[in-house]
Amino acid sequence: MLKKIPLLLMLSFLSTTAWAAGPGSIDLTHSVMGFTALIIFSIAYVLVIGEDVIHLRKSKPVLVAAGIIWLLIGWIYTQHGIPIEAEHAFNHNLLEYAQLLLFLLVAMTYINAMEERGIFDSLRLWMVSKGLSLRVLFWLTGILAFAISSFANNLTTAMLMCAIVLKVAASDKKFINIACINIVVASNAGGVFSPFGDITTLMIWQSGIVQFEQFIVLFIPSLVNFLVPAVIMSFFISNVKSTPVVNEGFKVKRGAKRIVVLFILTIATAVLCHSVVNMPPVLGMMMGLGYLKFLGFYLRISLPRSLDKKRTKAQAINDQEALKALGNIIPFDIFDKIARAEWDTLLFFYGVVMCVGGLGFMGYLSLVSEALYSNWSPTYANIAVGVLSAIVDNIPVVFAVLSMNPAMDLQQWLLVTMTAGVGGSLLSVGSASGVALMGQTKGVYSFMGHLKWSWVIALGYAASIAVHFLING
Repeated sequence: MLKKIPLLLMLSFLSTTAWAAGPGSIDLTHSVMGFTALIIFSIAYVLVIGEDVIHLRKSKPVLVAAGIIWLLIGWIYTQHGIPIEAEHAFNHNLLEYAQLLLFLLVAMTYINAMEERGIFDSLRLWMVSKGLSLRVLFWLTGILAFAISSFANNLTTAMLMCAIVLKVAASDKKFINIACINIVVASNAGGVFSPFGDITTLMIWQSGIVQFEQFIVLFIPSLVNFLVPAVIMSFFISNVKSTPVVNEGFKVKRGAKRIVVLFILTIATAVLCHSVVNMPPVLGMMMGLGYLKFLGFYLRISLPRSLDKKRTKAQAINDQEALKALGNIIPFDIFDKIARAEWDTLLFFYGVVMCVGGLGFMGYLSLVSEALYSNWSPTYANIAVGVLSAIVDNIPVVFAVLSMNPAMDLQQWLLVTMTAGVGGSLLSVGSASGVALMGQTKGVYSFMGHLKWSWVIALGYAASIAVHFLING
């Protein structure tokens, strides 16, 4: 079974983001070099899947595979006297990755900054003081993930909820795994019924195929997609109280609340950049990084004045006690937060994007894009699109569907919007939120841990499709 997954992964990335049909490209689907590239990528992805067993970082095999695949392409195109075509294709895929890299980097930086300032510690202590059980925490993080991802990116939403779970139940690895599964499912489902909930829904909305107000009919099907697996998994969670942390004198560090405000502002900026001026969301995220850098500058230059105020208020006798009153603060260093980003995950994305982009440029992926809607009915094809998006991120899949522009009515376009959005929950590698949480939990939430619960997620997937047809015709 594992040997089939890499091939499905390769097939699920259709041709639009890989230049497979571009002018001047060479069909290598029946060449020795093409078969070699397939074998290399398959081996690399088997190693990725076996990360928990062989303890090899997932970025290493795909980085090497990407380099070999594009070296093969470069050599072939040089032999044909058209190296510029291969260079353009490589740069096109690199640009796609660069936008993803910067988006993820800013999101991770904000999460690290909020964690260092004590936001999640404060939230953890609040939850403990309310006497929340692990089951209540499971539902609370899931509901929040579903609600927040309807207007914020599902990746950043999932990372935020995961950080809370790690702080509240850091020693319970079984609960962390099942809670992260619930967060991934909830955040992916919550992004379906709003154009701002996911990049794929933004793409479909901006194409003019589905109008802004028409997305709302997907609310109930997406809610069913979240609730069915959540209800089943909740029966396997202990109802014991979360372990209290004795720290009555805990205070968030200076600037913590302002970082939260700037994080919300950053998300809003990214959404506005994409929806109002038709610019990539990464533009707003990078602006948000600038917000955080300005805050860091302000915190540094205003530290002496804050110390004086605290010293007077607390009647402290020296700077050491004044610092203690400030929450043991040190000058805010944003580059330290950037360095703490999960670089293995970011480099893994590079390897996958470039590997699949190379295979697409060779011509393999166009075979599927040609056959998918030609030989199947739209319903089966759109359901298959959701299953395929469980192997990789749904963005290139939706790009391909929009590029092919098959003849479908509104109901079918809404169906593919939903299946592409929630289908990625079937496997941990099927969405950016799943891959990011694997890195954020440092292996506690894993591919195999998610796979154990894929059957309940599949039930939710099937139920959401049935409810869509029941409600929307």
